[in-house]
Amino acid sequence: MKDLLTETAARAARYINQIGSRPVAPPPEAIAALQALGGALPQTASDPAETMRLLDDIGSPATVATTGGRYFGFVTGATLPAALAANWLAGAWDQNAAMRVMSPTSAALEEIVRTWLVDLLCLPSSSEAGFVTGTTMSNFSALAAARSALLQRAGWNVEEDGMFGAPPIRVIVGEEVHVSLLKALSMLGMGRSRVTTIPADDQGRMRADRLPELDERTIVCIQAGNVNTGTFDPAREICSRARNAGAWVHVDGAFGLWAAVSPKYAPLLDGAGEADSWAIDCHKWLNVPYDSGIAVVREPEHLRRAMTVTAPYLQSSNLREPWHYTPEASRRARAIELWAAMRSLGRDGLREMIERNCRQARLFADRLRHAGCEVLNDVVLNQLLVSFGRADQTRRVIAKIQEDGTCWCGGTQWQGHTAMRISVSSWATTDEDVERSAAAMIRIARAVKAG
Repeated sequence: MKDLLTETAARAARYINQIGSRPVAPPPEAIAALQALGGALPQTASDPAETMRLLDDIGSPATVATTGGRYFGFVTGATLPAALAANWLAGAWDQNAAMRVMSPTSAALEEIVRTWLVDLLCLPSSSEAGFVTGTTMSNFSALAAARSALLQRAGWNVEEDGMFGAPPIRVIVGEEVHVSLLKALSMLGMGRSRVTTIPADDQGRMRADRLPELDERTIVCIQAGNVNTGTFDPAREICSRARNAGAWVHVDGAFGLWAAVSPKYAPLLDGAGEADSWAIDCHKWLNVPYDSGIAVVREPEHLRRAMTVTAPYLQSSNLREPWHYTPEASRRARAIELWAAMRSLGRDGLREMIERNCRQARLFADRLRHAGCEVLNDVVLNQLLVSFGRADQTRRVIAKIQEDGTCWCGGTQWQGHTAMRISVSSWATTDEDVERSAAAMIRIARAVKAG
């Protein structure tokens, strides 16, 4: 085992050391070579070292270099050194994070991370948190708590009686609602298409002046960090109206809530701490390994009631039991990596990373505008949208950029425009990475236009 782990660590270190010199997207031949990992399952056992050699030799060249500094797609963070090392140690520990008796270490770290998190993000100190896979399950968990709370007020126990015959709940979303929230609503039985959709302004912010009358059976879902433009819905006005009406406000803050750690960007979140629940992604801007998300709920009993199950063989204590706050029972101990990331960065390191990425997004915008490209949004955070002319030209430029391998960006549709989306959310991104990537984008855009 020791020799195997030593060799595997050496292979992982070599992969990381070479990440900056390889194409961000894998070449077609590397993807085609993945077929060598298949075929019939061997009849007899294989040497673990030989298995790892095959996995590295065939698998590593076909990966996307998301842990490097020039991947700007899908708001994807890299992996902080301490978080990756903690992930390895957590794998060796192999802890089931469901119950305190199964992993005292994991249970303790969840409490520590929860305390640090609500303080960093300026959320109510009494809030409870569930450690889940990502924003989809963060939204799911928080909205399950909202559904439970609102129906309980109406005299309905949704955990026992389900949604058949339940009093109706109205869900309000913005025009720019993220698909993960709609998926969460569908899984909760509240439907994707039954929402009330509020128009957005030219930057994607919900128009608070277009909100209908709210009541005690309404959930208003707002965004902190639009996935295209990085903008924030007007939380203070919306939360004030909702509180007066007894409505619930949920904040989809997958990456945008991390802006709270910076005095420069925290004003974008004005009023967001007045909401009732929040969804946070940690494998985005906190830069921990996949998968990692957190659902935070102001009133702990609502999350616990929505998630708790009991059985004679499940051993509980009078202390906080992690499995009372998540959809899963058996799950990996994600708090280990979260603790390592937060402690290794500290407040100053996390603030510096957030502010650096935002500055780098503005640097991208400056370089591309100067070259004649059109930046379609106000760059208020770490997201920008770029048009290279006609829709077909922009699509060709995106495809050529992905083929080129210098960097990787994806496409999107934004208010009638075909655009390339640039998300700067990696601790590993340097100004040199931005300059090199912008130069490649400009070179390719000019070649497409000339052709």
